[in-house]
Amino acid sequence: MESLKKNKDFQKVYKTGKSFANKYLVMYLLENDSSENHIGISVSKKVGNSIVRHHLTRLIRESYRLQEAHFQKGYDIVVIARMSAKDRTYHEIESALIHLGKLHNIYK
Repeated sequence: MESLKKNKDFQKVYKTGKSFANKYLVMYLLENDSSENHIGISVSKKVGNSIVRHHLTRLIRESYRLQEAHFQKGYDIVVIARMSAKDRTYHEIESALIHLGKLHNIYK
């Protein structure tokens, strides 16, 4: 699993990718012409302090890591945590991630 790190990579996905959202997460998706998925996770300061944000980032990354085998390859994926995701459990975040994967038709 590769990470998206640069701001321009995120901006490219925002501008040209398509997005779906549910209660806790927003997912942007863009094909990337590689055999890997690149995942970027964004948690804004509005959601909480750095401890809360890092916790959410780790939850999302871990959910994706454990489900990675089910996701089709070749996409840049940006996952944005919403305010409502703040006090959610790992399982709630994971099922939100899977739900978005299914909406995008990349989760099998």
